[in-house]
Amino acid sequence: MTTLPHVVVLHRWRDRYAEYASYLDHRIHAVTYISTDVGVESLPATAREVVVVPATDDVDVVSGVVGALAERNGPPERIVALKEDDLLVAAQLRAEWGCPGPTVAETTPFRDKLAMCRAVADAGVDVPVFAPADAPSDLLAFAGAHGWPVVLKPRAGSSSAGVVVLQRQQDLPATVSGAMVQAYNPGAVHHVDGVFDGSALATWKVSRYLGSCLGFRAGVPLGSVEIDDDDLHAVVGAFAGRVLRALTAQPAVFHLELFADRDEFRFLEVGARAGGAEVPFLWRELHGYDLNEAAFHIAMGERPPPPAPVAVDSSVGGWLIVPAPAERPCRIERSIPMLGTVPELYAEVVPEEGDVLPAADAYYEHVGGRFRFRGTSTAAVAAAVSKIAAEYRISGTVLGL
Repeated sequence: MTTLPHVVVLHRWRDRYAEYASYLDHRIHAVTYISTDVGVESLPATAREVVVVPATDDVDVVSGVVGALAERNGPPERIVALKEDDLLVAAQLRAEWGCPGPTVAETTPFRDKLAMCRAVADAGVDVPVFAPADAPSDLLAFAGAHGWPVVLKPRAGSSSAGVVVLQRQQDLPATVSGAMVQAYNPGAVHHVDGVFDGSALATWKVSRYLGSCLGFRAGVPLGSVEIDDDDLHAVVGAFAGRVLRALTAQPAVFHLELFADRDEFRFLEVGARAGGAEVPFLWRELHGYDLNEAAFHIAMGERPPPPAPVAVDSSVGGWLIVPAPAERPCRIERSIPMLGTVPELYAEVVPEEGDVLPAADAYYEHVGGRFRFRGTSTAAVAAAVSKIAAEYRISGTVLGL
């Protein structure tokens, strides 16, 4: 058994969304990883041990693995998770092993959307009307009071999984359990990404979605562009600060979504983790700050690194993800790289012929194409994102067909 401090990391990304070896010296720590099979190839070669599990959010399985790792490497002194669906599992394991870091009570308001909306609304922040939904009759009563359409969503979920817009009574599902219902809001959705220090925002960026997360589930490309309006950046930052203070007094990396209509803002939801899609890469490459490094230190019970005094790149950033061309797992038949077609496009992850997109839980990673942009203005980047979304082509077939 090693005498080095034992750190357990839950992991599921194939690409390098997190650079673990730069966050923690693996020579003086016994760093073990519990990973999905898809995520193994991006783990550091200096890992003390890697155990593959079917799902990192299965608390019973993961708890058993941690016990076995503890027998071989000593009791864990820290337990880390960065992916949203793993945060509560890590918090439960910290309680089991007496590790510092975010607790179950501190994590739950960021995972239970009903508790989240209640806390934010109680703080005086504008939130579209909502209610718990545990039966179809709850939906019918809500629509009777607030009108159609309504949005039905799981209380705990990510990447819009299980979210549906019900247009009329005929759309009601046969059963409903552990969900919430909310008034439909057609407004433009913005997102704010950054670090909260426990009382105020330490660093943040405001972006506007081009498309919607729910639309991406239906096969429509999803993009985002950072806002170059300093006044809007400041006002939305103040709004984000109110939201975070309503939910926690501890440091947190956050991804906040809100409806924005001129000077009026309404809360949608927030996660205590780095934004998905290409957000972590943009922050590292353009803004000189690693959101997942900050989240790693917070998970260790430490303070996040301070933001860099000067951005690495003053460009406006943006990203685009294109849905898989067929139900995953699918095999790619043809794709067309887009680098060089517009000056703003600086990086892409395009599957090649023969590649297989797995049916993995990192939903925004295993897609038909991922693209990152930088430019001189929001308008220029938005135009580039829209052009690539319109012109990119990819085809594939469901594996086995």
